[in-house]
Amino acid sequence: MSALLRSQKVRNALLQALFVGVLAYIVIGGWMNAQQTMQQQRIVSGFGFLWKSTGWDVNFSLLPASPGDPYWWFFVIGIINTLFLGIIGLMLATLVGGAVGIARTSSNEMLQLLGRSYVDFFRNIPLILQVFFWYAFVTHLPAPRGAHDFWGLKLTSRGIYAPLPNVEGWYLALAAALALVALILPLYIGATQRISRPREERRPARIAAFLVPAAASVAVFLAGRISGEPLLSMPQLQGLNLRGGMRISPEFSALTIAMALYGGAYIGEIVRGGFKAVGRGQVEAAQSLGLTPWQAFSRIRLPLALRAMLPILANQYIWLIKATTLGITIGFTDFFMIVAITINQSGQTMEAIGILMVGFLIINLSLAALFNRFNKAIALKGNQLRS
Repeated sequence: MSALLRSQKVRNALLQALFVGVLAYIVIGGWMNAQQTMQQQRIVSGFGFLWKSTGWDVNFSLLPASPGDPYWWFFVIGIINTLFLGIIGLMLATLVGGAVGIARTSSNEMLQLLGRSYVDFFRNIPLILQVFFWYAFVTHLPAPRGAHDFWGLKLTSRGIYAPLPNVEGWYLALAAALALVALILPLYIGATQRISRPREERRPARIAAFLVPAAASVAVFLAGRISGEPLLSMPQLQGLNLRGGMRISPEFSALTIAMALYGGAYIGEIVRGGFKAVGRGQVEAAQSLGLTPWQAFSRIRLPLALRAMLPILANQYIWLIKATTLGITIGFTDFFMIVAITINQSGQTMEAIGILMVGFLIINLSLAALFNRFNKAIALKGNQLRS
């Protein structure tokens, strides 16, 4: 026995087994204590409530919902709402942050000042205060009769109304997904190293990768068009409210604006750091080879900067996804708010919180795995920017 204990591997294995045993004891003990407490208070445990009717409705849903739907369906609605808000918020924050980061690295002193002022202002105001501010701003817009027209949009206190194609919902979603594929696939084919053919010879494949899904998107769009209706449903004033088009709720508008501006300040600093990580010698080498400023930026600075900023950008994206839970403060029915209402209505606290934790773990771990895979694909072997 003493001979086994002298082995470092055996001691490490015993310590790991002891750690796992203590952790299992704590978890199992806590669970049994919670079960005993719930039995004493006559609280029914289990997940059977998921198939019961909720009896309440939500004010925002991308999927059909009614008070007669079960709890599990409302959890799905909450997850979809959170993902939709997160994707839109991340896209807008990336656009804002990219513009701010480029301004921060510009040789123009005025742009540098504007970028630095933007970062200092929005980054140092708590996100929850920005959410409250924009919600108050949106809800204090004019009534529908005095709506502000802005590039086809109608800004009112009841929401933002926008033109909407008269296409069935699932057809419109599929057409949008195909259009996104048409934009991303050619970029992937041009950048991937999995294709042995030189990049300058991939142009026909990139053209085909764009035309095929784009044509499919147009075909699906036309197939789902509602017959007898104009191509676009325009919001029009009828009585005291606007009818037609698409209504973007004040809660969703406030959250997306706050996430875009607040997240854009952090992403702007990440973009600035990525560009600063690219050595001046590499840019000077590109210029000495006769590359134009745009070619040096798009082929040298931007790819190297992306490799440097991607790991930090992934952490920022995950943080912004978790920040969607602030929607509960202004009444947006995201995943967190659905869980909170479920706890109040059903009393299934442990189960609902467990579902919330698992849901966010799956979302954030999936996002992290996607970024890790992308980071590994674009990493340069032997380069100091490799993660």
